[in-house]
Amino acid sequence: MPTLTKEKATEIVTGFGKNEKDTGNPRVQIALLTHRIAEITEHLKVHKMDKHSRRGLTTMVAQRRRLLNYLTKTDIEGYRALIKQLDLRR
Repeated sequence: MPTLTKEKATEIVTGFGKNEKDTGNPRVQIALLTHRIAEITEHLKVHKMDKHSRRGLTTMVAQRRRLLNYLTKTDIEGYRALIKQLDLRR
C-alpha cells in the first residue's frame, strides 16, 4: 500500500500552509487527508476485501468532513478556495 512520502508531505504543507512548519493549519490537514484518501481509494479498487483499510478510509473521510465544517465556520472564503483547489464536491 503506498504511503505519503516525506517529500510529498512537505510539498503539500508548503503549498497549503503559510510556511513549511505550518502543519496545524486546517487547510494543510485537509489537503494531507485528501491525498491519503485518494491513495487508499486506489488501493481499495484493487483489494476489494480489505476491510481494515476501508475502515481507516471512512475514519479519514469523517475527520476531513469535521475539518471542513470547522473551516466553513471560521473562514468561508478560504473554504471555498480550498474546495476549488482540491476539486472536492460539497
